Amino acid sequence: MESEKPSEESGPPQARRSAADLHQQVHEESSATPTSEQEEEESSSISKQSEDSGKPAPVTQGKEILKAIEVVERDSVAIAQSFTSLFASLRLALSQVTSTSVDHMSCFSDAAGRLQESALDAATKGNRYINSCLRLNEEMKGIDNLASQLKVLRRNVDALDAAVNRIVP
Repeated sequence: MESEKPSEESGPPQARRSAADLHQQVHEESSATPTSEQEEEESSSISKQSEDSGKPAPVTQGKEILKAIEVVERDSVAIAQSFTSLFASLRLALSQVTSTSVDHMSCFSDAAGRLQESALDAATKGNRYINSCLRLNEEMKGIDNLASQLKVLRRNVDALDAAVNRIVP
């Protein structure tokens, strides 16, 4: 697929020419050659001159036909160059769009893969947290019994402290 890309694509972005630039260049080149209207004006002025000078009409007609053929040939070449330029620019644009689409799909695929990894990681960490909370909850059920034993022990220590304070002045 790489071999089908125009050689312009391998250059830096500044060196690439857009379709509009190529079309404009071909249009300028084709406008540099005389148009068929200009050729017709020239040939009609020549025929008028020949009529005024009295030259035979068949010779001028032959020249006019040759000039008309030359004009048609130049116009055909200009049109062919214009189409060639148009197709080259369309090929380049299609190649760039395809390349951009492939890049976007690759980027989307990478982002989706990373999102999936992050979601799985978050779910795993969430499950660990829930399991830790459940274990802590189970361990805390026995703490109520321990708390009541500590209250009783605290009352006994306070009572002992009060008795020692009464005995020892």
